[in-house]
Amino acid sequence: MGVVVNQTIQNAIITCMGFGIGAINTLFLFTNFMDEQHYGLVSYLITASNLIWPLMAFGVHNTLVKFFSSYLDQEQQDRFLTMMLILPLLIALILGILGSFFYTTILDLFSDKNTIVQPYVWTIFILAFAVSYFEIFFAWSKVKLKSVFGNIMKELFLRLCISILLFLVYFEILTVEQFVYALMSAYVLRTGIMQAYALKLHRFKPRFSLPDNYISVLKYSGLILIAGSVATLLIDLDKTMIERYLLIENVAKYGICAYIASVIIIPSRAMHQITYPLTAKLINEKAKDQLRDLYKKSSLNLLVTSGLLFVLITCNVHQLFEIIPDEYELFIWVVILIGSAKLFDNLLGNNNAILYSSDYYRMVLYIGVGMAILTVILNMLWIPAFGVTGAAIATCIAVFCYNFAKLWIVYAKFGMHPFSQKTALALVLIIAFVFGFYFWELPLHPILNIILKSVLIGLAYAIVFYTLKVSDDINNLIQKIPRGA
Repeated sequence: MGVVVNQTIQNAIITCMGFGIGAINTLFLFTNFMDEQHYGLVSYLITASNLIWPLMAFGVHNTLVKFFSSYLDQEQQDRFLTMMLILPLLIALILGILGSFFYTTILDLFSDKNTIVQPYVWTIFILAFAVSYFEIFFAWSKVKLKSVFGNIMKELFLRLCISILLFLVYFEILTVEQFVYALMSAYVLRTGIMQAYALKLHRFKPRFSLPDNYISVLKYSGLILIAGSVATLLIDLDKTMIERYLLIENVAKYGICAYIASVIIIPSRAMHQITYPLTAKLINEKAKDQLRDLYKKSSLNLLVTSGLLFVLITCNVHQLFEIIPDEYELFIWVVILIGSAKLFDNLLGNNNAILYSSDYYRMVLYIGVGMAILTVILNMLWIPAFGVTGAAIATCIAVFCYNFAKLWIVYAKFGMHPFSQKTALALVLIIAFVFGFYFWELPLHPILNIILKSVLIGLAYAIVFYTLKVSDDINNLIQKIPRGA
């Protein structure tokens, strides 16, 4: 676990910094430097591209992680990597041709109440293309167990660019239209930098012939494409469907609440950068005992760390919205429901890595398609009835069903689960902390209230979890702090 702990800590710091900058952008810069409608527009363009890029990537970023370590011959590696770079390009060409052919029809979809989207629809394709190849080159670096630089580019680079661009809008150096095009350019630049880094880590000679196991590779890519698209749908479909039923500014309002809740995924984002390739390696080596140990440790450690974030967010969100412009209202149930879904995602540990690196990913595909259909139906029913809160209800139910299904598959096929008595103890303590601090407010300015309340919660949380020895790994890290280790 040495390389896991080392890179996880570095990635956690980077991810925290990224989410901190993202929080400043989302909660303060966008809300003060851009009107609701244009903020909703930018949120929609990014969300729409997030729905498309998994299709464009054709599952290559997951396929790289699964198959790369299985090639021992340099020529086969070169054939495999060449294939991985060409596949998404072919898909992008097909999508580009179809998009050009039906462009007028696509524009007509926004001819009703959200016509502001029409001039920028084409940028969704560019954003998706840039993200797909960024993820491919990021996966390229992860198979070499080098995830830190890629995580910097993923979590920090774009958010810093957005901050700079927003200030340029504020000082009227850029118009909102120029902001959108500059943001698109930042996405493309990030991909180019990541490409250069990946090729430096592992140089290869392009070989335009297929690897010997190309049929298995194509089958896996095709199926993981759908599974990955399903996972993205469960995360981002709500925002795109809000645009269909409500005014586009509601995308921004929902996005703020959802972003606050999404901070809970910081620990998993950090750990998964390194546990994914390690899980694939353990499965290829049939090291079941080590895999079980990694499964349980990753689940418990992620639950404890993300549980603290859940408590902090839930207990401070009212004070946070007191310093956000009044037009952006708090939808508390959006924060709680999306936060609970993210907490459950952390509880799964490296479950996704186990499934996507095994021969049982097909089962995830079938279940995921069902969950995606369920999500669409629930959003269609509940957004018109309950507004943005309806989108959160639909997403939460779909995520919980999907995660339960994935837990069952790993248990049925591998005979392992991530839970223990300490899991139950951690969940009880997290709930107790939420109820213990949610209704308690200090008679101070909201910022001071948040700071002091967070410090008190953090200290109490650390003391209780340390004393009860909920996680040995976290206790060991805490014990090293005074010694500066």
